[in-house]
Amino acid sequence: MSKILTIGEPMALFVAQQEGALKDVEHFSRFVAGAEVNFSIGMVRLEHQVTYITKLGDDPFGKQIEEFLQQNGIDTSYATYDANYFTGMQWKQKVTTGDPQVFSLRRNSAASHMDLSTIAELNWDGFDHIHLTGIPPALSAGCRQVVYELIKQAREKGVQISYDPNLRPGLWPDKAEMASVVNDLACLADIVIPGIEEGKLLTGKETVQEIADAYHAAGVKTVVIKLGAEGAYTSSEGQHFYTPGFRVEKVVDTVGAGDGFAVGLVSALLEGLSLQEAVRRAAAIGALAVMSPGDNDGLPTRKGLSAFMAQK
Repeated sequence: MSKILTIGEPMALFVAQQEGALKDVEHFSRFVAGAEVNFSIGMVRLEHQVTYITKLGDDPFGKQIEEFLQQNGIDTSYATYDANYFTGMQWKQKVTTGDPQVFSLRRNSAASHMDLSTIAELNWDGFDHIHLTGIPPALSAGCRQVVYELIKQAREKGVQISYDPNLRPGLWPDKAEMASVVNDLACLADIVIPGIEEGKLLTGKETVQEIADAYHAAGVKTVVIKLGAEGAYTSSEGQHFYTPGFRVEKVVDTVGAGDGFAVGLVSALLEGLSLQEAVRRAAAIGALAVMSPGDNDGLPTRKGLSAFMAQK
């Protein structure tokens, strides 16, 4: 299978054990969170290899996160520790419907202090793909510089790049800077995977084809726009098509659905499936993700994915 590289900030996640506002909850269960964590776990469950670049606090949460990544088959060769800063943390509300309230404590975290030294020893041998999101560039100027350098090196090496904007407005000074940086990075990728509302915000366009055309004009080959329950719209080298979403009996938790979508799309393309087949797999994994309470426990194995898609 393929070898994939990614970079991000894994966080200690505390999920409320009972419903209600976070301020009123007394008991939490601990997990590991992060968009790139979800993506990495999903890819490994589909039998691909993933290497995760990050910086963790030299604290109990950082140590547990590294163990968690390794237990899930993720290579942590480029995960380092910083004794001066803490591991990022996040608290999530328990809900039975809709989006949960999430509170993050990540400003000045260890991961936000990544810089070019973080990837000074990076060896690209064997890597087929790098998956990036708009989250690391929002953490600090140093992280942003690292992401630009990774893209530069990937393009020089001929490594395919996928980019999920994964907007986090609360991490940016303002929306204008967020749109400027995220768009600039997206336009250096081969595949861009925005949600429909993200696409509207980033490009100022309204229709899916207008959004796709804006990225094509900047040099992006393939644009896949996530439409939630309705599926996705894809535009790539003369191909334009809608892919319907998979029927979901009950939405339990929407967190991680976009990461699951990226898993389906990237894994299928790396396996040589057609773009249409890849987007269908992406929609299937996105549906599986929203039917589970955790950020990544709904991400399927290859056997589970085949069974779900066969039923639908």
